[in-house]
Amino acid sequence: MRLIFIRHCEPDYSIDSLTQKGFREAALLADRVQHWDVEQFYCSPLGRARDTARPSLARLHREAIVYDWLQEFSYRMKDPTTGKIHVPWDYMPEYWTKQDAFYDHRGWMNHPVFLANPEIGPAYEEACRGIDTLLARYGYTREEEVYLADPVLTADDDDKTIVFFCHLGISLVLIGHLLGIAPIQLQQCFYLPPSSVTILNAEKRLHDVAFFRVQVMGDTTHLRIGGEPVSEMGAFSRVFSS
Repeated sequence: MRLIFIRHCEPDYSIDSLTQKGFREAALLADRVQHWDVEQFYCSPLGRARDTARPSLARLHREAIVYDWLQEFSYRMKDPTTGKIHVPWDYMPEYWTKQDAFYDHRGWMNHPVFLANPEIGPAYEEACRGIDTLLARYGYTREEEVYLADPVLTADDDDKTIVFFCHLGISLVLIGHLLGIAPIQLQQCFYLPPSSVTILNAEKRLHDVAFFRVQVMGDTTHLRIGGEPVSEMGAFSRVFSS
């Protein structure tokens, strides 16, 4: 089965919607999504994700199921280097690379930075539980670090696709859970541009055991085709878009 995570288009955070550029991105994204054979769409409850999804859903005459656990993972914490309050990533490299717990996908939440905000741990557990509960409906039941694939429900499902319209932070939280990687590593090391497409496939090998592998990450082909520059919203350097 194929999982596609779409980061919302360029946001206007002040109104929880999109910029004019973001709406152009959403239209170009719809040009791409309309050709997909999608089993089900899922969406964050936040406005910028809903506005991103709306043109694609309209093209296909579909609706998305909204889950609260797909909202942005924006629980605030105090940056140990700068003292500023912000989302639980975007740390200075000279700090985060020296924190062994940030590399521990089982224990990262026990670091004092995250324990300082009591909302972070429960929100992480809710997101992991949400994606696992959803995948179980499609026949993938998590057992420790892998998924057991029901031989009936997952038979010939290589082209079954489900799509998530959500956000950068929560996408990488969920992907980290699927891959067994601490989300901090992904959030610090990977940039997913607004409107970008990230694709994971469940690979079933031996004895009905499955594991998810990233096939595409942060792709913006639809913007290049449409002549729309890639947004740098969320990046700390110039984004290459040629």
